[in-house]
Amino acid sequence: MSTPQPPVPQPPAPQQPAPQWQGAPGVSYTSPIPVVRTHLGHALASEWTKIKSVRSTMWTLGIFLVLVVGIGFLVATQTDDASFTDVPFTIPAFFGLVLGQICLITLGVLVVSSEYGTGMIRTTFTASPQRHRVLTAKLLIFFAVAFVVSAVAIGVVGLFTQSLHSDTTGNEWGGTVLKGALYVSLLGVLSLAVGSMLRHSAGAITAMLGLVLVPAILPAFLLFSDSMRKIGEKMLDYNAPNSLAKIFGLDNEAGGGNAQLGLLAGVTAAAIVGAFVLLERRDV
Repeated sequence: MSTPQPPVPQPPAPQQPAPQWQGAPGVSYTSPIPVVRTHLGHALASEWTKIKSVRSTMWTLGIFLVLVVGIGFLVATQTDDASFTDVPFTIPAFFGLVLGQICLITLGVLVVSSEYGTGMIRTTFTASPQRHRVLTAKLLIFFAVAFVVSAVAIGVVGLFTQSLHSDTTGNEWGGTVLKGALYVSLLGVLSLAVGSMLRHSAGAITAMLGLVLVPAILPAFLLFSDSMRKIGEKMLDYNAPNSLAKIFGLDNEAGGGNAQLGLLAGVTAAAIVGAFVLLERRDV
């Protein structure tokens, strides 16, 4: 009986390269899905769609217009020609802006904090991974909307007041429209930056209301102390209501609130820088 021989190992068969699709000569594949390089314009279009489609925008801007225009018309009807001999015709709009600025503060916070509250910010950053582009678009769109609405409201009040006192030659009031709208719009942008940093609607709105109301109330107590008098006087000069009063010429001082407007612009710029830094450093 013969001993079985072990099987002789066979060398592995050489692997054949996978067949490649050979198209017709001169024909290349084109994807049916258009590939477009994203840019800031896409983020602007997205944020514009958001801000015009949510109810909070319509409610806050609607209440803002009712306050500024409604109160402005009511005040204007109670004035006479002697009231505008040396002041602009936009003075009645000031009384509505003192309250209306709260609407822009609220809307500024909600533009960004509402997405964090609902979790939709994850979808936004997934669609646009460059976060700084999203925040830039929010800031630009909100500022444009707030400035246009504010300027229109102040201008309408000015035109209405001028029509009631057509025989009176008041001061030029075009500058008060631009500076008044710029001031309250910057307050709204500051609120947006604070909302981006805090990521909480109630907390950011409370912080902004404190920033607006505390400097208007605290000087009444600080002025009683000699050591704190200078601080109280500075707060009195630069709080939001008095800043608007200077812009509209209620104090008859030179400068027309330019110093107050510059301070707000500086604080807003610092808050925007902080918002961009924290946006890149923190997780969603």
